[in-house]
Amino acid sequence: MKKEKIGILGGTFNPIHTGHLILAENAYDEFHLNKVWIMPSGCSYFKDQQRIVSGEHRMQMISLAIEKNPHFELSTLEIYRPGNTYTYETIHFLKEHYPNTDFYFILGEDSLFQIETWKCPKEIFSGCTLLVACREERGANNHTFSPHVSVKEKILSLCNEYNAAIYTMGTPHLGISSEKIRRDVFYGKSIKYYVPYSVENYIYENKLYKENSQSERK
Repeated sequence: MKKEKIGILGGTFNPIHTGHLILAENAYDEFHLNKVWIMPSGCSYFKDQQRIVSGEHRMQMISLAIEKNPHFELSTLEIYRPGNTYTYETIHFLKEHYPNTDFYFILGEDSLFQIETWKCPKEIFSGCTLLVACREERGANNHTFSPHVSVKEKILSLCNEYNAAIYTMGTPHLGISSEKIRRDVFYGKSIKYYVPYSVENYIYENKLYKENSQSERK
């Protein structure tokens, strides 16, 4: 029986934006995935919870963003889990409950260089394949977040240390971030084309990122 290939794009998605969607679509196309699950985190131990809108708002924005894409699905696995969200626990759950599925965890260059600081990284590497988004104009061989180590060198190091399966994928650098979107909303600037039209309307209609964005000025 041929295994399904499912991509996992996790994150806070506060809010989801066009860059996230392009990244997921590139992974789907380049690695011939059956689906990409968009998986918002619950309580991320890396993030200040004061700056994050409710899970219900974030799930609704994701649903609006992906409603016309048949190979994207919203996964609520992490958002309803009590306590801190740990990737290794998610991978363990998925492998246990979907034994006939190969999982491809999609992440950016910055996360690649931080992943060894995550809880139980060995279990992450053993449970899934990592797809690392490299900016197209820079490529995997150029220096990035470490002044002395390229993405390619970091991947080789992780593969040797953890017997990991890691592949790179190209993605355009759009200069979009959720933080910039929140800041622009707070200051009354346009976010058109940074997020899908339906998400833009949802943000304005629900007055998101107005009251809780004081700290974004810093």
